Amino acid sequence: MDYNKLKKFCRPFRIAIGSILIIAGIATGIVWFYLGIIPLVVGLMDFCPLCMITKKCDINPVVETKEESTQNETKE
Repeated sequence: MDYNKLKKFCRPFRIAIGSILIIAGIATGIVWFYLGIIPLVVGLMDFCPLCMITKKCDINPVVETKEESTQNETKE
């Protein structure tokens, strides 16, 4: 499973869910829907608590592979 694709999906999903919950709270007057601020803020900050816990989505794209580092050494 490509966790970078999952991370790209999660951010807009969290923003949408947070917005929908806040709008539902405004429309119905039920205060519990205002908890939608949590996924909204987390999505806007691009922070994923689940990814932090599982350490699966925090793949650093700048990290070189062994092949790239070997190629860079041979070029020098």
